[in-house]
Amino acid sequence: MSTFASLPLAAQSPRAASDAAAAASDARSAASDAPRSARRWALPAGLTRAQTVTAAAIVGAALALAGIGLYLSFEHVAVFAHERLGFATLGKARLFTVGVDVGILVLIALDLLMAWLRRPIGWVRFPVWLLTGATLVLNAASAAPTAGAWTTVDYVAAFAHGIVPVLFIAVVEIGKTAIDRVVRQAAPAEGVPLHRWFLSPVPTFTLWRRMKLWAVGSYAAAVERDKELRVYRVMLERQHGSVRKAPSDARLPLTMARYGLSVDEALALPQEAEAREQARLEAEEDTRAAEEKRRAERTAQAEIARLRAAGDVQSARAQVSAATSRAEVEAAAAVAAAERAATADTEAQQSATAARADAERAAAEQAAAEARRRAAEADKAEAEARRDTAEAAATATEAERRAAAADAERAAAEQAAAEARRDAAEADRAEAEARRDTAEAERRVVEAEDELALSSRDRKIRRVARMILAAGGSAENLPLDAVMAAYSVSQTTASEYRTAAAEVLAHGYTPVS
Repeated sequence: MSTFASLPLAAQSPRAASDAAAAASDARSAASDAPRSARRWALPAGLTRAQTVTAAAIVGAALALAGIGLYLSFEHVAVFAHERLGFATLGKARLFTVGVDVGILVLIALDLLMAWLRRPIGWVRFPVWLLTGATLVLNAASAAPTAGAWTTVDYVAAFAHGIVPVLFIAVVEIGKTAIDRVVRQAAPAEGVPLHRWFLSPVPTFTLWRRMKLWAVGSYAAAVERDKELRVYRVMLERQHGSVRKAPSDARLPLTMARYGLSVDEALALPQEAEAREQARLEAEEDTRAAEEKRRAERTAQAEIARLRAAGDVQSARAQVSAATSRAEVEAAAAVAAAERAATADTEAQQSATAARADAERAAAEQAAAEARRRAAEADKAEAEARRDTAEAAATATEAERRAAAADAERAAAEQAAAEARRDAAEADRAEAEARRDTAEAERRVVEAEDELALSSRDRKIRRVARMILAAGGSAENLPLDAVMAAYSVSQTTASEYRTAAAEVLAHGYTPVS
C-alpha cells in the first residue's frame, strides 16, 4: 500500500504550559457541568451533532480509502519484493509489505493524535514522507515492464498504482490541518501566500526566513514589521538627509532588525538599558546597605556574645570559688570528724588499757589483802602460840615450832605483800607505757591513713582490726559490744565493721609500729 504523509501544523508561537493547563481545566469544568448526552457528542471545537456525524463519516471514508490502498498494492508489492528484491519466500515479502504499510499508519495516527492534543511533533512527517515515497516507487516498479522500452500504457499503469496512496495522503493532510484549526482557534495558521513566492521569490524567502528565525507568528505581522522598518528608514532620510547622518539611537531599528526587533522595540532599547542600569545601581546600593546592615548586626552580635562570654566567665569563677569554699569547708569538717573519731578511738583503747591496769591493780591489791589476812592469821596464830606457851610448858617445843612456822608464814606474807606492791607499781608503770605506746601508735596510724586518703568508714574498719589484734588476732575474741561502745553504732553496723576488719587482716593488714 502507499504511504500516508502528514504535514506539520502551521507555525505559531506555542502556548505557555500554564495557559494549556488552564484551558484543559476550563474544558473539564465545562464538561462536568454539561449533560451526559451533550458530553458524549462534544468535540474540542464545540461541533454540532450534524457536524460530528459528518466528521465521523469522513474518518470512515478515509479508513476505507486506506483499506482499498492496502488491498490494491499489497499483493503486487509482495510479489515484486519476492521476485525482484531478493526476499527468499513470498511470506517474508508479505511481512515486509505489511511492516511498511503498518508503520506508515502508526506514524500518521501518532501525528494526528499529537496534533489533537496540541503537542505536535514536527519531525514525524519526514519518516512518513520517506516511507510514502518508498511505497510509491515499489508500486510503480511492480507495474513496470520486465523487458523492453516503456510505453505510454506502462507510464499510465505506474501512475495508476500511485493514485490511491496520493489520495489518502491528501485526505490525511487535510484532516490534520482541520484538527489544527479546530484545537487552535485562538491562533489560526497564517503562512506566506503561494502567489508571493511566484511574484517575488527572493524578498519572499527573506521574509519567510525572518519569520522562522525570529518566531513571527503570522504573515501579516511579518509584512507589517517590514513595512514599519521601510517607512522608518524613509522618515530618517527625510529628517536627516541620510541614514548615516542620523544619531546612533535613531539608527537602532535598522541595526537591530536583523535580530528580530521591531521599530518600537529597538527604539525602546536605550530606555530599557537605562532602566536596567538604574535598577542595577539601585540593586548595588541596596546590596551595600544590606551588607552594612549585616556588618553592623554582626558587630553588635559579636559584642553581645563577648559580653555574654565575659558574664559566663565571671559566673563560672564565682561558681568555682563557691565550690572551692564548700570543698574546703567539707574537707575541714571531714578532718575534724576524723580527728574526733581518732580521739574517740584512742580514748576507747586507753579506757580499755586503763581497765586492764585497774583489773591488774585490783588483783594486786586483793593479793596484798590476802597477804595481810594471812599475816593477821599468823599474828593470831602467834598469839595463840604464845598463849599456849604460857599455858602449857609441855607444849613449848611445839609452840616454838609453831612460832617459827608463824614467823616463816609472816615473812612469806610480808614478802608476798611486798611483791604485790611491786607488781602494782609495775602495773602502773606498764599502764603508763601502754597509754604512751598506744598514743604513739595511733598517731602513726592516723598519719599513714592520712597519706592513703582513707574514708571515715575505712578508718573505723582499720581501728576495729587493731582492736581484733589486741584481743588476740581472732574476730570472735572481740565482742560486738566493744565495737558498739567504741563507735556508738548499732549491732548490725558493728558486725559489718568487725567482718570488714577481719577481711582486712586476712589480706595482710599490719598496723604501723
